Amino acid sequence: MPETTTDPRNLFTIDHPHRELLDQVLDKWSLEVLNELCDRPARFNELRRAIPSVTQKSLTTTLRRLERNGIIERITLSTRPFAVEYRITPLGKTLRPPVDVVLAWAAQHMPAITAARVRFDTAMDDGLET
Repeated sequence: MPETTTDPRNLFTIDHPHRELLDQVLDKWSLEVLNELCDRPARFNELRRAIPSVTQKSLTTTLRRLERNGIIERITLSTRPFAVEYRITPLGKTLRPPVDVVLAWAAQHMPAITAARVRFDTAMDDGLET
């Protein structure tokens, strides 16, 4: 396999604000919420039912983080009693293509990843650390 050299002018770095944003927008619950909201707006309890493994606290935190970052919006509906609905914003919709690319990469390379995990786990079980 050829060696990889890195051009110092093109270093792959993730600065703090970018890392923080990626951590907030691409975590497990955020991706689940975004997946639900890409199809249609939803109320809090609809999201809870659609993502049964998320706790109320985690869902609340995730929705607030996504709203703070401009990825979703919270709309108060003029109903009696009043209701709140969450919708993906135009900015949030721009996340779909890059996430789809990462998911496609994972699907394409999953056999190789699974094989690597088996090799690693077997080596660890045999006491051979890398």
